[in-house]
Amino acid sequence: MARHLLSVNFMFRFTGGYKNSQRLLKHTCCGSDAPNLCVTHDRLNQRFTITLDCDGAASSAVLKYTITHDQLVELMSTEVPQSHRGKGVAAHLAKAALDFVVEENMKVRISCWYIRKYVDENQHLGYQAHIKDQ
Repeated sequence: MARHLLSVNFMFRFTGGYKNSQRLLKHTCCGSDAPNLCVTHDRLNQRFTITLDCDGAASSAVLKYTITHDQLVELMSTEVPQSHRGKGVAAHLAKAALDFVVEENMKVRISCWYIRKYVDENQHLGYQAHIKDQ
């Protein structure tokens, strides 16, 4: 699987009503091999999203997660529209979610078969240290 480089272009939205400086939305756009894929992290709704063009109609690929009271992240599911499956969209979502876990120094439980497969196929990225066995 080709590795994708994330750009350093991040956009943050801050509000005073959500833990003051809590980042609610974070956009990460992928490098030159996938110029139109931008992952949006919506912390409030606990999801990572990529907006896609499906024959002129906007559609979304989504990775859903939850965070427990003891700061354990559970990566629950990935959903990619049929027209974009097999094109690396879910890999971008998985990488963004796992990078979030690493950046926040949290542990993760993986319930989604695809994310488990992504971690197994990309052991060089070092996510295993953050995985909590079920």
